[in-house]
Amino acid sequence: MVLRIDDEKRVRTITLDRPDALNAFNEELYDAAAEALLAAAADDQVAVVLLTGAGRAFSAGTDLLEMHARVSDPAFVPGKHGFLGFLDALVEFPKPLVLAINGLGLGIGATMVGFADLVFMSTSARLKCPFTSLGVAPEAASSLLFPQLIGRQNAAWVLLSAEWISAEQALEMGLAWRLCEPEELVAEARRHAEVLAARPISSLLAVKRTMTAPHRDAIREARDRENACFAELMGGPANVEALTAFAEGRQPDFTSLPPGW
Repeated sequence: MVLRIDDEKRVRTITLDRPDALNAFNEELYDAAAEALLAAAADDQVAVVLLTGAGRAFSAGTDLLEMHARVSDPAFVPGKHGFLGFLDALVEFPKPLVLAINGLGLGIGATMVGFADLVFMSTSARLKCPFTSLGVAPEAASSLLFPQLIGRQNAAWVLLSAEWISAEQALEMGLAWRLCEPEELVAEARRHAEVLAARPISSLLAVKRTMTAPHRDAIREARDRENACFAELMGGPANVEALTAFAEGRQPDFTSLPPGW
């Protein structure tokens, strides 16, 4: 099992459970998380979803070893949903989504903040959007949602620099709504989730639908732009150097790439 699901007081807690891999998303976890969101959306007894991670990480993003295999192994078999299917489930999720970011969040472990309704973050947690350090483009409509959420210059720094963002910075920017001590994080996030879950599910659905509807077309267009850029850069010289360096346990060296890369 790569995730755990628990129900209490109409709150469904989904815990990413690959702690030895820092809850990095391989195809199995992408598929399981997508199925969990789809099932929660369809379950009339679920009012709110609380998403967190097991161990010391929220999620280290896409599993880079598996990403390297995707690029280098012609026999690689993708999952049923994969990254795009999981993202579809996030975009379409009709109920309140609460994140309890318990540790480091990279890549999709950071960009899914753009789809959360409330974000609670441990004081020891950190976020990073590592796209430029991997030689690829933004993902998950973050090129649209992050400027909306935290302002253009904050978003530019987060997306362009590939630097770590501390919990305090995340709160100041607006990536997090509340900071909690690590031992209090899940309980505090659950307390707020239960407040929401006590309201009529029909009203929760209506509020979220009216909040997200104006952005649906823009999100689709942003994803299309990002996917086109990602496809262009994936497997290119910068991305190959980044993935090779990761597999070899060294820092990438982008100084000797062809001109323009």
